[in-house]
Amino acid sequence: MRILTRYILGEIISHTLIGCVIFTFVLFMRELDHILEMVIRNSSTWTDVLEVFLLTVPNTFKVTIPMAVLVGILLGLSRLAADSEIIAMRASGMGIGYFVRVASVVAVAGTGLGLLNSIYVAPRANQGILDLQQALETQQASYEIQPRVFYEDFRNRVLYVQNVRSGTGASNWDRVFMADVSDPTAPLVTTAASATVVSDSTQELLMRLRGGAEYDIAPGHPDQYKISTFANTDLPLPLAQQNDVHIGRMDTAIYAMPMTILEERAHGPDPRRFQIELQSRFSYPAACLVLMLVGVPLGVISRRGGKSSGFVFTLLLVIIYYVLSYTGISLARQSKLSPFVGVWLANIVFAAAGVFLLWQMATGGRVLSALARLTAKLPDLSVKTRRNAQAFSGLFDRIQPRSMRRGGRGAFPRILDEYLVREFLGMFLLVLAAFVLLMLVFTFFELIGDILRNRIPLTTVGAYLLNLTPSMLYQITPLAILIAVLVTFGVLNRNSEIVAMKATGISLYRLVIPILSISAVLAMGLFLFDEYYLPQANRRQEALRSTIKGRPPQTFLHPEQKWIFGQTHPGEPNRIFYYQFFDPNAEEFANLSVFEFNPTTFALSRRIFASRVFWNSRANSWTFQNGWQCDFEGPAQSQFRSFKFTTLDEIREEPSYFTKENWQSQEMNFGQLDRYIRDLRQSGFDTMRLRVALWHKLAYPLIAIVMAELAIPFALTMGRRGSLTGIAVAIAIALAYWVIDGLFGAMGNVNYLPAAVAAWSPDILFGLTGGYFLLRTPT
Repeated sequence: MRILTRYILGEIISHTLIGCVIFTFVLFMRELDHILEMVIRNSSTWTDVLEVFLLTVPNTFKVTIPMAVLVGILLGLSRLAADSEIIAMRASGMGIGYFVRVASVVAVAGTGLGLLNSIYVAPRANQGILDLQQALETQQASYEIQPRVFYEDFRNRVLYVQNVRSGTGASNWDRVFMADVSDPTAPLVTTAASATVVSDSTQELLMRLRGGAEYDIAPGHPDQYKISTFANTDLPLPLAQQNDVHIGRMDTAIYAMPMTILEERAHGPDPRRFQIELQSRFSYPAACLVLMLVGVPLGVISRRGGKSSGFVFTLLLVIIYYVLSYTGISLARQSKLSPFVGVWLANIVFAAAGVFLLWQMATGGRVLSALARLTAKLPDLSVKTRRNAQAFSGLFDRIQPRSMRRGGRGAFPRILDEYLVREFLGMFLLVLAAFVLLMLVFTFFELIGDILRNRIPLTTVGAYLLNLTPSMLYQITPLAILIAVLVTFGVLNRNSEIVAMKATGISLYRLVIPILSISAVLAMGLFLFDEYYLPQANRRQEALRSTIKGRPPQTFLHPEQKWIFGQTHPGEPNRIFYYQFFDPNAEEFANLSVFEFNPTTFALSRRIFASRVFWNSRANSWTFQNGWQCDFEGPAQSQFRSFKFTTLDEIREEPSYFTKENWQSQEMNFGQLDRYIRDLRQSGFDTMRLRVALWHKLAYPLIAIVMAELAIPFALTMGRRGSLTGIAVAIAIALAYWVIDGLFGAMGNVNYLPAAVAAWSPDILFGLTGGYFLLRTPT
């Protein structure tokens, strides 16, 4: 292989690898939180976590390998064209066919890897996902009971505990309420002053109740209550089967089919969806070849645009290709196209376009000339490496003699600070825009099937993506800071500018002040952005997403929550409300039961039932219709009366108390979320996930400073390895952070850790790590 061929291949392969890493990272991060919480909630081991990661990666390769080949060819050739190396090669007699042959090496390798992945690796990985999902369903869920929360996760049981005290190998509960709702119209109620709970097996908990009673109503005879008191009793609490374990896609079973079975089903009854999957396993790997035919001429003509034109072409081509691909598959599913034509439509169009562009390139056609003029107008955003002499002269021009400096030795800001900030902000904005565009593109791919199926106007899609952009800016900013610091300091180190700065007596600690200051400003901006603008944008994009998905408008209520703890007032009994149905518009209950308890012993003192309860706005009270009331004194029923209509003035909860809006944490700012949590906790709702999110609103913006602190020592240890190495290191650090952040968040969500510890631990761990490496870096 000639030296020149190896040189071109090196350019293409390096960009292909980093492209594959970035694309896989962006796609994988979208599912990371769900995967981590699932394995934590189901008491999984670290081996299970690693297994889930390894099993889900092959599905992302189906999309990322063709994209990586395209970005490698476009950016590699664009870089050569921007430095006029393509012109020199063509002047020496190398035609367009030579570049096609060199690029085809990478395209053929990508096709081979894609075929291996889609035919052999991905089906087995999907089968592994199904096996792991079935295994997790049989494992014990992680039940860490929180006080003052209604738990309906047990089999035909509802549990409420007033206070929880952790013990060694067991938990101690105070003031326990449990209802057996096997018959929802007549729940069997058990109360106890205290309980000790241990895990008896993987499918049940064993409770030892003390100082309680069981209240059993006779079916059809509410005046006949059977009350059984006990000093101590053991009661098993069976766990419901975990039906919410979901790792892969909904149609993972088809993706898991081996080729032999898939071919048989493709020729059997109802073969269309199996034929589409069979053709897809070959069409996506073949996309590497057709994208190469388009990428080579477009990369060669990108003379002045450089990598920026290559990046723009990559996004445009990827969007066009996958829009055609999903459109063809959608038409094939609707029987408007054959499975072969529908699946291969994008490849056919791009192959024809690639042959046409290559012909234009060989004959000097007008189409390619117009594209070349268009790319010449794009700015070159690539990171340039300056010669050492130029770097030294440019740097010393910016560093004034001591006698001419503004202020003393520690003055801030100086011209050098302005130089560092300008270099950093330029790279930061470039990285931020690139990643946000990539995430928008992948989001569009995810929704293209729903857009076509539900015939959503492009204006609605555009409005959704526009309102989704603020959330992506918020999520990507720490990663953009990390990459910008790594690349900026890496380039300064490679150009020996760091050496020149140290030679003037400026220490490394003084150099990092402007970067850390800008990072602190960005961290404050993230918090203010989340406080004043982001929640409204998130609410709008969630509503638009429901429209695109074809879902009815969300009511944002808790229709599944039928148990609510009443307001507490000094000197009055505690109340628990249980109802079959509540209409918030008509302010009316159906089949409402009210349980009143002694607040000290938690013994049942009164039960009220009515088939209909409605709010009387004039009297400002509830009217109970067609029901009964039963009073208890100790272990005996003291009084029973039925009624047609009655009003109970002591029940002062208004209709708004029962209308609990189910807002997502990202749709509220810090103050709103704090008030929302207090309101839900009063009513007995589980708020652990929301409390973790509340602390995360404070912890997440500060990770911007931590990322900058962590990136500086890594950038100075990379030597002269280039900006691509910096990006790869940044992806590795970011992946480590999000995995650890997701694990701590998942442990907080299931009450393994306090909410504040779960939210702040990743910041503390990475901050200490960054500080340690920074202190060990020669200054």
